[in-house]
Amino acid sequence: MKEKIDDFINYLGVERGLSENTLAAYMDDLVQYVEFLKTMQVNSWDEVMRGQIISYIVYMRDMGLKATSISRKIAALKTFFRFLVQEGILKIDPTIDIDLPKQEDRLPKFLTISEVDRLLNTPDIDKPLGLRDKAMFEFLYATGVRVSEIIAVKVGDINLEIGFAKVFGKGGKERIVPIGKVATPYIQQYIENVRGNMIKKSKKQSTDILFLNWHGEPLTRQGFWKIIKWRARCAGIVKTVSPHIIRHSFATHLIENSADLRSVQEMLGHANIVTTQVYTHLNHERLKTEHAQFHPRG
Repeated sequence: MKEKIDDFINYLGVERGLSENTLAAYMDDLVQYVEFLKTMQVNSWDEVMRGQIISYIVYMRDMGLKATSISRKIAALKTFFRFLVQEGILKIDPTIDIDLPKQEDRLPKFLTISEVDRLLNTPDIDKPLGLRDKAMFEFLYATGVRVSEIIAVKVGDINLEIGFAKVFGKGGKERIVPIGKVATPYIQQYIENVRGNMIKKSKKQSTDILFLNWHGEPLTRQGFWKIIKWRARCAGIVKTVSPHIIRHSFATHLIENSADLRSVQEMLGHANIVTTQVYTHLNHERLKTEHAQFHPRG
């Protein structure tokens, strides 16, 4: 059974160009399902029936998994079994009539403009790491990119004269995003006054990645998360702050200021505009809250 999973993961990576993180998530979900099947004495994929998929859903619910997690795992199984049918390994897809568990409508969390200002103004730009963090945060809020995208940006991917950056999103899809006039000078100062000194501390002393850690090495996702969480605490922000919260804030503030939904979709790199429309719902909910709080008959 593991051999077919390996073939499937290879297919997703080569044919569909999915990221390493996405491939790892698929692998984890499928391996977990194999472990469940073993408890039912199922040892090959052609033995899997619809009832065993239903049993797995019930098992996950009993284990306390949220609907979002269950839906993701079942979606992974659906994709996997479609692959097995396409490859002629199975004749019937056991997941074909199984619907994903209904999920609660959860609106994304975001920071207010005031909170973003506090976060962005927390780093001391007179210090090397402070200037780096200021440049990173300004870039993050100006572009709304994912953390995986910002840590992969290369010096050659940005054009500060015209204020644009090239980023590579899910599946390696390239898009161009505006940097903005506020972020540009901080990025320029970081490149000219800090980045070169960081590279000198590296054993390799050569990298084209834009944002580096103190040792001159490319930042990791975990490293970026730790920096932004620490700076948020320093700014006195009690909300949970992550790179994705800044991405939500970027989109929310654009929509609140009447930005075109299609333009926001393009900047975020969403394949489907339905994904972007959640920010219009978020704006509507905020307006309802404001109305209820301040209108005399709210």
